[in-house]
Amino acid sequence: MSEQNYKVFFDEALRQIQEDFKNKNKIDEFKLWFKMEYVEDTLSEITVSVPSKFMWQQMVTRQYESMMQEKIQELTGQKISFKPVYPEKTSSSTTEREQPREANPREIPQPVTEKPVQSVSVEDIKKNIKKHSQLNEDYTFDTFVAGENSDFAYNVCKAVAENPGKKYNPMLIYGGVGLGKTHLMESIGNYIYSASNGISKICYVTAENFTNEFISSINNKTMEKFKKKYRELDILLLDDIHFLQNKEGIQEELFHTFEALYNKKSQMVFTCDRPISELKNIEDRLRTRFSRGMCIDLLPPNYETRKAILQKKLDILGKSIPSDVIDYIAKNVQTNVRDLEGCLTKMIGYTELMDKTLTIDIAQKELRDTFSQPANGLITIEIIQKVVCDHYNISLSDIKSKKRNKKYIVPRHIAIYIARNLLDYSYPELGNEFGGRDHTSIMHGYEKTAEQLKVDSALDTTIQMLIREIKDFKK
Repeated sequence: MSEQNYKVFFDEALRQIQEDFKNKNKIDEFKLWFKMEYVEDTLSEITVSVPSKFMWQQMVTRQYESMMQEKIQELTGQKISFKPVYPEKTSSSTTEREQPREANPREIPQPVTEKPVQSVSVEDIKKNIKKHSQLNEDYTFDTFVAGENSDFAYNVCKAVAENPGKKYNPMLIYGGVGLGKTHLMESIGNYIYSASNGISKICYVTAENFTNEFISSINNKTMEKFKKKYRELDILLLDDIHFLQNKEGIQEELFHTFEALYNKKSQMVFTCDRPISELKNIEDRLRTRFSRGMCIDLLPPNYETRKAILQKKLDILGKSIPSDVIDYIAKNVQTNVRDLEGCLTKMIGYTELMDKTLTIDIAQKELRDTFSQPANGLITIEIIQKVVCDHYNISLSDIKSKKRNKKYIVPRHIAIYIARNLLDYSYPELGNEFGGRDHTSIMHGYEKTAEQLKVDSALDTTIQMLIREIKDFKK
């Protein structure tokens, strides 16, 4: 330790910054993040004690560390850096400094053993802190089964959780229903909440509830309270942003919330049932901000991943069913994780309620209604036509009419192509469904679209999106 002691300047810098935050009505933010205590110094460095590595990373990210450096330089004329230490490493030495005494030669010196820093798992922390009221405690990275369909998304989410506000901000996860978007989003929230010992201000909310709360704040004249709640968060997890389509008022509010959080380096994570480019009636400035960070998609799991998901679920529940039944479910359910778990729950329920040994024959019998039809069993030509018409903003009569404008021909051909691939319709049958057209005309429309797909990736993206909407339409 040097003769130059900066403690008085450290304390004064902290006091002045506290006063600045108080004047800006941000005293709660100061109390939350400026948890550094002076330990010792050299001529160019001050050692400070902070509660955890996570807290220090957040102070650096939010530029509070540099704020303190600048304030101390302003007071002393010296450029000072900070060296963070954590309680486990400094408790022994700090105690000795606070209670100095002369050594007694009659006393036998006791060896000082520094307590090693132990890594604390998320599960250990969960036992000692209050659960986050908005997060499902079962949604963690440990309980998520990553496969080829979700490996990239899983790793990006972990990177975000470990470095909130630094990497991939904002982050958007998109994909069909039941694929794990919400699971990954809440895993990020649970990880950060545990790592910060419950200090981080985290909010998980669906876009629908966010909208309802916004409307309520207008009616109750509590708009300032609403703004304060969402614009001072450390982590915002907003689920199902496709709900915001055609809602100009809430889009305006979300834009300003986004700007406030982005500027203070708070992490934002969004989920959507489709790529941002496919959302309708979303303000361009909001669309570009959703796409500013990292956008990743979740696809339906393959057979190996489906089987691993089923086994993981059984392990968590402490249950077991025959391996051939697991295999049977994994092979036949190709839609999403939610459907997989539904079939598994039914099999577990059967074994517990019927007190019988589960066999593959029983499984086939009990799940026959689920597997008796292919995934597209409930898809109709009317649904296909409606989804395509809605996407291209034309009417059902337009798609069946004799109109030859490009505005109608393109969606008509696309609807024919999708119907031909999803349904067991012959060309003559499709002709009847599209205004009584000749089968050669239907064949021409199908083949023209098929050829265009070979060279037009944008068209392929559009058709895949439409197919997802058609399959979800029945749910």
